[in-house]
Amino acid sequence: MNINLPNFNMKNLVKEAGSTISRVVQLTEEKLGTTERTEYDLHFQNLAERADVTKTWTEKIVRDTESVLIPNPQNRVEDFIFEKIEKSKPKRLSNLEHLALDMIEAGGDFGQDLPYGQALIKVGQAEQKLGQCEHDFIATSGICFTQPLRKFLDGEMKTISKERGILETKRLDLDACKNRVKKARSMLGQQSKDGISPEAILEQAERDLRVAQAEFDRQSEITKLLLDGISTSQASHLRHLHAFVQTQVRFYKQCGDNMEQLQRELANLGGPTPYIPLDPSSANASKSSGSLARGPGNNSNANSAASGHKPSQPMNVNTEQMQRARVLCSYDAKDHTELNLSANEVIFVAECSPVNEDYMYGKQGLMKGLVPRAFVEMLDEEHDVTL
Repeated sequence: MNINLPNFNMKNLVKEAGSTISRVVQLTEEKLGTTERTEYDLHFQNLAERADVTKTWTEKIVRDTESVLIPNPQNRVEDFIFEKIEKSKPKRLSNLEHLALDMIEAGGDFGQDLPYGQALIKVGQAEQKLGQCEHDFIATSGICFTQPLRKFLDGEMKTISKERGILETKRLDLDACKNRVKKARSMLGQQSKDGISPEAILEQAERDLRVAQAEFDRQSEITKLLLDGISTSQASHLRHLHAFVQTQVRFYKQCGDNMEQLQRELANLGGPTPYIPLDPSSANASKSSGSLARGPGNNSNANSAASGHKPSQPMNVNTEQMQRARVLCSYDAKDHTELNLSANEVIFVAECSPVNEDYMYGKQGLMKGLVPRAFVEMLDEEHDVTL
């Protein structure tokens, strides 16, 4: 049986092993401080430091951006594996799309001719649109931002790291040659060893030093050119960053447009508790950070105290001038015109027009409605709060 063995050049193998041992010895002596080392010039050190900072922060930015786009770490791992084996990524439904499907199905079971069922279907359809917008946003962000940055890390930065490693090897060889030259010079005037005169040893050592110096200088120039190119890469990264911001702007605008359309559709449905569209401008002007929806209060006895008469005619409220008020005790809203209140929370209130002796107009985060006057204590008696 014929076995084809690889052809080993023993001479080169022994030479490479000797060079490796020499580098290890040189590095060990440098760590122990028993020998000198060739230092890189200040300009090179600055370039190398900038490259390290660029690599570190680019890796973090890519990692954080991917976490924002795909919060599920398992999905990110799956996408990475499919990318490495060059296969298309699996199509997944987002959380919004899962919610949309359940809402639409629930609306059908509750009855498409009933207000709640109709509203569920409308909201589910809007959530589907948001889910599609999210898919488009993730795909576009990957193309315009994360993929170029990752390509930079996998390409240019890896090349720079490789060339810097080669340069460090050349530096170790250079310093090892310098030490051999010093040792050979110290042996001048002594008897020859192994039939080789000290002068011949010095001549060979100086010849090796010249070769090592030339190789080090050449590799140093190559590495400097690559490090200088990082400035151009950062200019390219700036363009990708601008594209990412534009993608975000388009995404959030699409989401806002879809939600405004949903508000109009819900308001047109009517029903026993008609939907009151929220004005985005007034919502942004709110300085309170309350939530969109509150659970029922805890104090049922206190609710019975709110037995006043509500305004029977449309209210004209000036929301530009409102006052802060602290809720004295919890209150459960009796219908959709009132707000749920929690004890000790701070809300904004204003007088109804015409003034009602039992109720005030309240603003609780993004929610608006009536609040019983007896349940709040004014905090801004002297100065109005402009929203």
